[in-house]
Amino acid sequence: MADRMASMWGAAVAYAFERIYQPEVERSPLPSPIVRRSIVDQFNRLYYHSPEIPWRNTFYRGVPVAKAPTDLWAYQEIISETRPAWIVETGTQYGGSAYYIADLCELLGHGRVVSVDIAAKPGLPDHPRVTYLAGSSTEPAIVEQVRAMVVGGPVMVILDSDHSYSHVRAELDLYAPLVSDDSYLIVEDTNVNGHPVLPTHGPGPTEAVEEFLTANQEFEVDPSRERFLLTFNPRGYLRRRSAP
Repeated sequence: MADRMASMWGAAVAYAFERIYQPEVERSPLPSPIVRRSIVDQFNRLYYHSPEIPWRNTFYRGVPVAKAPTDLWAYQEIISETRPAWIVETGTQYGGSAYYIADLCELLGHGRVVSVDIAAKPGLPDHPRVTYLAGSSTEPAIVEQVRAMVVGGPVMVILDSDHSYSHVRAELDLYAPLVSDDSYLIVEDTNVNGHPVLPTHGPGPTEAVEEFLTANQEFEVDPSRERFLLTFNPRGYLRRRSAP
């Protein structure tokens, strides 16, 4: 009896959720912002927390990349539009994202990647446009090494290492000055701590970004980079405004 009631309740909830938005033609009016946010958040939760863990089973040329494919697509749009000479990435992990970005640079014939991780890892993909650095992204020696390297062109930064509030906040202060006008400072995994996934994570990237933005008016959130609806970086695509 309990199983039957649970099944009926589940079917009723599914029917109600489905009826929230029933477009009849391609360009149907969108639902209200609160309803749209609910639909998007639920899909993000389903994707992130699915038992298959699709984001942990996402590969670029055989190398794990551990990102939403829609964010990877947003990255190639940004890189194609802004043509950074340097892309600084903190958090190498398996090297999949550095590999992907380096291949984009190769296709464009422009740009190099500096990828920083807490410790050297064997088996990282080799690419002529990637330099791997081993050490904490907030260690003064590492920061100075990165600063010395990224000269001679526009700089883009992607923060994807330790996702604790204190670490991300420190990274923002250290790496934001490297970002060129009209380029991007991307803070990854702003979706944790209930934004909308992992509600028990504790303060993390989102909280660090919000505090950073209150003190750094030269950066603004670019919501256009979230138009694919699935993103691990809500309010994490920060564009540096042009100098007045």
